Amino acid sequence: MRLSDPVTVIKGVGEKTAALLGKLNIRTVEDLLHAYPRDYDCYEEPVKTAEIERPGVYAVSATLKKRPEVKLTARVKVVTALLVDEAGTLKATWFNMPYLANSLKPGGRYIFRGRVVKNAYGFVMEQPAVLGSDEYERLLHTRQPIYNLTAGLGNKAVSKAVTKALEAFPSQKDYLPGWIREREELAEYNFALRAIHFPADENELLFARKRLVFDDFFLFILSLRLLRGAGERKENGFPAQPGKEAGRLLSELPYELTRAQKETLEDIWKDMGGKSLMSRLVQGDVGSGKTIVAVLALLTAVESGYQGALMAPTEVLARQHFESVTKLFSEHKITCRVVLLVGSMTAKEKRTAYEQIASHEADMIIGTHALIQKKVVYDCLGLVITDEQHRFGVRQRELFSKKGGDPHVLVMSATPIPRTLAIILYGDLDISVMDELPAKRLPIKNCVVDTSFRPNAWKFIGREVAAGRQAYVICPLVEASELSEGENVVDYAKLLGQALPSSVRVDYLHGRMHPAEKERRMTAFAAGEIQVLVSTTVIEVGVDVPNATVILIENAERFGLAGLHQLRGRVGRGAYQSYCIFVNTSGDEEKNKRLEILNKSNDGFYIASEDLKLRGPGDMFGIRQSGLMEFSIGDVFTDAAILKEASKAAEEVLSRDWALESEEYRVLREKIDLELLRRVDGALAL
Repeated sequence: MRLSDPVTVIKGVGEKTAALLGKLNIRTVEDLLHAYPRDYDCYEEPVKTAEIERPGVYAVSATLKKRPEVKLTARVKVVTALLVDEAGTLKATWFNMPYLANSLKPGGRYIFRGRVVKNAYGFVMEQPAVLGSDEYERLLHTRQPIYNLTAGLGNKAVSKAVTKALEAFPSQKDYLPGWIREREELAEYNFALRAIHFPADENELLFARKRLVFDDFFLFILSLRLLRGAGERKENGFPAQPGKEAGRLLSELPYELTRAQKETLEDIWKDMGGKSLMSRLVQGDVGSGKTIVAVLALLTAVESGYQGALMAPTEVLARQHFESVTKLFSEHKITCRVVLLVGSMTAKEKRTAYEQIASHEADMIIGTHALIQKKVVYDCLGLVITDEQHRFGVRQRELFSKKGGDPHVLVMSATPIPRTLAIILYGDLDISVMDELPAKRLPIKNCVVDTSFRPNAWKFIGREVAAGRQAYVICPLVEASELSEGENVVDYAKLLGQALPSSVRVDYLHGRMHPAEKERRMTAFAAGEIQVLVSTTVIEVGVDVPNATVILIENAERFGLAGLHQLRGRVGRGAYQSYCIFVNTSGDEEKNKRLEILNKSNDGFYIASEDLKLRGPGDMFGIRQSGLMEFSIGDVFTDAAILKEASKAAEEVLSRDWALESEEYRVLREKIDLELLRRVDGALAL
């Protein structure tokens, strides 16, 4: 079995299962082995029914008082049974499993294990697994993986496929130099890969995870440094100075730039007119006014005789930038010609755009990944700007910059991370920080509540919608999961739709949807056709909806503070007062204290620094942070200490052998080459 083989080479994985795995971007053996569990299910000793005092996952050893009943309700067959032990009784329900009525015998003793919820009639165990005592004994105190799933794909099927792949997969030679493994106390790679899926205990899990997190950061930083060469700054082939139109636009703006905006713009103009090419990161908090700075930089390039390009992470955002820039230029009589290029355009529209770009009829080009396709040929590209760069990946940025023969590069990010980490992650870039909001921005009003406040929150959303506003609701899960606690967008949207007036259109959005469907729903929300959007964190970086004034975040205790701040930034973008409601569903006072930091502050850089102090290994199975750099398992906040060690090790390796040509680094070089190739293929596939 090779890593590049399709998943269908794994015993038991047919075309149907492969298609479902494909929805999760798992297409090869390598994809499957690196689809790490998002959590683990720990099998504990069974409890007595009378000991269950709050919702959660439990196992009980019980008998059935009588044969299970089967009822047909709303085209769903519901099986109910009464579980009896020495301490009392517990109701159990199963959906669409009618065969259990015959296989579960009255008087027989079983281990029932599942999620217990509380309704008007008391506690109910939903969809419990039924195991024999010997079978449960084998699972006792073990940690079983819980994977990301999609409709029709069960956790057992993924777990079985991973098991088969690990059994057939030949051991790889460890690409990490022995001296690094020894110094950092890291597990051997093959051991780590197996243990991350099926750890024997907590210690083995942490040991395996540390190795894979280290690899995540180490390979990224090494790839970044190799792509950029020995760190020398290239000569500026596109010297640029702000011209009359940039100056006039700046003077005619109906507001004054903040101190941070002015300083950042000066940094950019100094770079563009200097001896070396610009490579700069602008870190701006949500709502700090990065867009106008980007527009003035692009206009500077255009007035100096070059083309400028801005790449956004989504079509909705690209179109939004295009519309706002063309409107701005029209209002101020700026002669710059702006062209849009996105994947959903017709073949004819794309051909026209290609011709305009190649002939320099287009001065400024705004788009998505379509901007780096082979068919796009620029006449004289002097500046490229990537918006929310961590969504693209390093190689895409590199490909984009090469389109113009080493143009200036400006990276914009709304993810505030402490400067020490930014220097590591963006080591090839100079950094400008925009850490203040325009004076006209109304501060978002925050509150941290428990689940008892939920009906009031829904009524508040209803009042805001009645006043013509819109709202977001964020849930951590896509669909109901058998053993995971947390709200899910599919069920929540139905529930909220029933709770709000019928005139209110409620819809949902999540990352597993087809990209075109995601774009359609985001566009509908931006247009006001959807009043309430229930979503996962996929909306964190996306459409700008000034009319959205409320964001309700369920299970807020499961998110990192920096991630929550990013989500909060979806509101407060218009002239209306905005509100953020954090729902702590855990009832944990300690987690409430963490959320109070957000309640008291809207400063993203302060929150990021507090997040760095507070997060630790105990948070590693919460919701991932902002998806920063799209690491497969590492998190720059939780794993900040490992990030720093990985950066140090990468620099040491390159100081010993810059090109990784020696035999000691041969396997590492092969791994890096594969990583770079994967990034190139990924970029071009988009």
